[in-house]
Amino acid sequence: MGPMVWRVIGTGSAVLAAAVAQKLVGKGWEFSTGKAAPDDPTHPDESTWQEAVLFAALTGLVVNAARVIATRKAAEYYQKSAGHLPEAMRKS
Repeated sequence: MGPMVWRVIGTGSAVLAAAVAQKLVGKGWEFSTGKAAPDDPTHPDESTWQEAVLFAALTGLVVNAARVIATRKAAEYYQKSAGHLPEAMRKS
């Protein structure tokens, strides 16, 4: 396996995890509040500042955590398959 394979696996898993996490946060918000997620800044009258900031912070936390988890899992898979970590993840 080479660097191009790692780019596809690492980036693909992170992007997919981020998209799924963002969807889950939006659905969780709707379920818990009964209102649509305040993710459209062009309609400021649909939510309060507090709701918008809380949603943004929650989304950032969950999406970034999902990306880290997915990237680490992808690196573990790469390491098992290739016998070493991807070059980009090796310590100097």
